Amino acid sequence: MGTMSSLCAECGELLPDAGCFCPACGTPVAGGKVTYGKAESLPDRLAAASAYLFVILAVFFLLKEPFKNNRFIRFHAWQSILAAGAFLLISVLLVAMMGHVLVILAAIIYLVGCFIAWLVLMIKSLQGEFFELPGLGQLGERLAGPVHS
Repeated sequence: MGTMSSLCAECGELLPDAGCFCPACGTPVAGGKVTYGKAESLPDRLAAASAYLFVILAVFFLLKEPFKNNRFIRFHAWQSILAAGAFLLISVLLVAMMGHVLVILAAIIYLVGCFIAWLVLMIKSLQGEFFELPGLGQLGERLAGPVHS
């Protein structure tokens, strides 16, 4: 990581020369590529992507040090939990309405869409992006909040 040269306008944290987001609060700053570190022995991007594999991993990352102090991991953990809840709720509603051919077709299309969304979220987190699902991403962003040490 480069030398620290300036302070974040949002939270006052020291900023690395190479980053384009504040490592503490996630506020965009002028600069180069996003830099990520490691939370314990697990790279940030791998931890964020694994939050989408199992909701229990997302909950673990929200509760366990040092993961819970990493805004990137917290954002993806919250978005994973919110997306899983929304997917589950809509799936239950579709199953409750089963019986009509159109509802069954809609359920199949919906489940394929959920799978594609899940893949996109994992890939985007592995690429180090704060990729937001419409509506859920903004809520995940608010829940992730700034890092408090």
